[in-house]
Amino acid sequence: MTQTENLTPASTGRSARLEVCLTPALIPLYNVEEYIVVIIDIFRATTSICYGIENGAEAIIPVSQVEECAAYREKGFDYLLAAERNGEVVSGFDFGNSPFSYTKEKVAGKTVVLTTTNGTHALHLSLKAKKIVLGSFLNITALCNWLKTQNDNILLVCAGWKNNFNLEDTLFAGAVVEQLKGTTLRTDDPAIAANDLFQLAKDDLDGYLKKTSHSERLKQLGIEADIAFCLNVDTTTAIPILDGEKLVKLVV
Repeated sequence: MTQTENLTPASTGRSARLEVCLTPALIPLYNVEEYIVVIIDIFRATTSICYGIENGAEAIIPVSQVEECAAYREKGFDYLLAAERNGEVVSGFDFGNSPFSYTKEKVAGKTVVLTTTNGTHALHLSLKAKKIVLGSFLNITALCNWLKTQNDNILLVCAGWKNNFNLEDTLFAGAVVEQLKGTTLRTDDPAIAANDLFQLAKDDLDGYLKKTSHSERLKQLGIEADIAFCLNVDTTTAIPILDGEKLVKLVV
């Protein structure tokens, strides 16, 4: 059986779709209200959020703009404020989106307001979805096990880089497709392509992703440790889900 055949559903039974949106710029092509949306920003926003929720953050509030993040301080909320642009912490904020900022000691019992270059942008473009959850290599198996129990279309939204395609998010989407093989979900061409990419990279994720432009940006900032951390697999089980304006731990 070929890879493509393995991703094709049986002729009867479940007819829900598993699709991949390769960049946020393509979101308008989808009726997101018909989907459970999985936001993917491997380097580093969704990885950090998954880690923070696992470590007891009460909630993480994703906002689009730095000014929106700062406004929470002006309103007097006792929240941690996190802002990242172009891989760096924005001056005047508590931290950015390095996963090492989301340890239990820093975030347990806290609410964090976060804005990032790509991940929060993709999330805000998907707000009409049936549900929005976040994925990372840290929680991939827990995420996929939950997705298998759902009876809705699934759209994997790659945050990319400034509305452009990137390798790491697409590769992760392919890893999710891999775990959902054997279901009767109908896949689209981007999902098949993402899975083919995963087949190329799966034996050496770190080595394959060293070639990505985003990993080069992070290396130039001296934060190679973040890259390695983001490629840890199944170290958490928490699935962040959007509840109103807040990302909280999904109760399974």
